[in-house]
Amino acid sequence: MVSVLLPDGSRREFPAPVSVAEVAGSIGAGLAKAALAGRIGRGDAARLVDTSYVIEGQDVPLAIVTDKDDDGLDIMRHSTAHLLAYAVKELFPDAQVTIGPTVENGFYYDFSYKRPFTPEDLAAIEKKMAELAKRDEKVVRKVMPRDEAVAYFKSLGEHYKAEIIASIPAGEDVSLYSEGNFTDLCRGPHVPSTGKLKHFKLMKVAGAYWRGDHRNEQLQRIYGTAWATKEELQQYLHMLEEAEKRDHRKLGRELDLFHLDEHAPGLVFWHPRGWTLWQQVEQYMRAVYRDNGYLEVKGPQILDRTLWEKTGHWDKYRDNMFTTESEKRDYALKPMNCPGHLLIFKQGIKSYRDLPLRYGEFGQCHRNEPTGGLHGIMRVRGFTQDDGHIFCTEDQILDECVAYTALLQKVYKDFGFEQIIYKVATRPEARIGSDESWDRAEHALMESLRRAGCEFEIAPGDGAFYGPKIEYTLKDALGRQWQCGTMQVDFSMPQRLGAEYVAEDGHRKPPVMLHRAIVGSLERFIGILIEQHAGALPAWLAPVQVVIANITDAQADYVQEVAKTLQKQGLRIATDLRNEKITYKIREHSLQKVPYILVLGDKEKASGAVAVRARGNQDLGVMSLESFVQKVASDIAQKL
Repeated sequence: MVSVLLPDGSRREFPAPVSVAEVAGSIGAGLAKAALAGRIGRGDAARLVDTSYVIEGQDVPLAIVTDKDDDGLDIMRHSTAHLLAYAVKELFPDAQVTIGPTVENGFYYDFSYKRPFTPEDLAAIEKKMAELAKRDEKVVRKVMPRDEAVAYFKSLGEHYKAEIIASIPAGEDVSLYSEGNFTDLCRGPHVPSTGKLKHFKLMKVAGAYWRGDHRNEQLQRIYGTAWATKEELQQYLHMLEEAEKRDHRKLGRELDLFHLDEHAPGLVFWHPRGWTLWQQVEQYMRAVYRDNGYLEVKGPQILDRTLWEKTGHWDKYRDNMFTTESEKRDYALKPMNCPGHLLIFKQGIKSYRDLPLRYGEFGQCHRNEPTGGLHGIMRVRGFTQDDGHIFCTEDQILDECVAYTALLQKVYKDFGFEQIIYKVATRPEARIGSDESWDRAEHALMESLRRAGCEFEIAPGDGAFYGPKIEYTLKDALGRQWQCGTMQVDFSMPQRLGAEYVAEDGHRKPPVMLHRAIVGSLERFIGILIEQHAGALPAWLAPVQVVIANITDAQADYVQEVAKTLQKQGLRIATDLRNEKITYKIREHSLQKVPYILVLGDKEKASGAVAVRARGNQDLGVMSLESFVQKVASDIAQKL
């Protein structure tokens, strides 16, 4: 007798071992048709299995996985990656398959082939995938000894796949999945048949090195996306179209904000308008520092190697650090600001009465990111952080973390972000510090979010090597997620560098160090802002808030008069006195996404008024200059 426990608490009994598919069928024909896999067990011990998996034993917990589950969608995407490889082998038999995992919103598969795949090839591959899916061929799992599997793939000429299997310990079995004439190595699970795969699209081809090593052959990586329904696929493709329109690299050129240059890969050249935007963000954050008890500091760019060894960064981040040598001493450009702030804290005697002590710095950092990972101003090699470190007692951690979360929520709202996802990243395997200190640190972060009224997820093992952290992730206008803010509790680094304060009992103790950033990299955050607002930045952030344009030369002096008045009010203005039609001027500045355009003709000059056009082709009519100034001031105050 076999019994299965279902998620609703009910039990189903069977006279003999039974497959997941058969259990689904016993519940209902609809569920049998929708079943993609099964989830055996509960909690962390649960594992995903194919619908062909046979269940034995008593009271085995089982959930039927469908495309309504996150796991189900991931299985569909992984299966679609295999369908892609199947199609490629059908069309290009000489191509060799390597690996094909899922990624966010889709999948990819890497191939070795004698020539580059073309857009026409991608269209043909996608068509072939649809044909193979329509055949509704069964996906069958079989287990084979490692050495036998190596020989099998070598006989097919699949040398990359044979190399992967050969890296598996000797004596182990490996699982293979077959559909039609195609067999691939995979742990699984997979959908029961190719007919389950209906809503997919191939996106692009990119280069990728075998095993991620630039010394190896460059392969061709085909990216695709797959969804449970046609509607979801169309929504995603529409989102990508919108994202392309909002691409900060495209808008950066069109709005003359910045450029990137091959003479300085991964570094940004800010143009006057872009630097004005930068300054608005920095000065806003500087006011946040000032109004919330932070003391602004500035540390050096280059620090001795021995310091990085003491903190543990040298062992963990050496490959991502730019180094130099002088007078037989090794130095590194700082990839983060933490050690510098500790050295500042150590100057002079600190008392418990001085704590919490909050340092803030717009610290310029450098990290040697791989060329392939660079992305506009979103991922660069040189960046500036709104970096802060709070030195406090253990009793002060909770209050500091609760206050910080509230502050971060206000800042994000001012920049136009309403939705925040909270995640607590716990201890990784490679870490410093005692388990007891990690217990206390993780508890403090979770409790601070509870007190702040925030629901949060747990990200097991994703903490920094020196402490757990809260990750604050924004959702933008397109529903994309951007992890920006952090709060990290660190018991270890102050001890490593010998930082101390005099406690109330007169003994010296190391402080707790809270590492925190709100916007993180200013470069990346500005890129996010540009895409969030599609370049149409709110008036308080816009590099040029008002353009003043004349209709004829007769109003040129009045334009200058209005310009001086607005500049005295602190507004960022530009004038357009060109001998062009006013319709041309309006269109050009509208494309530059300027919040307000003032049109000055003879009537406006005679009455001392201005004709106002707002972004989005809104004609606000004629008003006094004083009324216009009040309107713009109100917009800025409300962060509109």
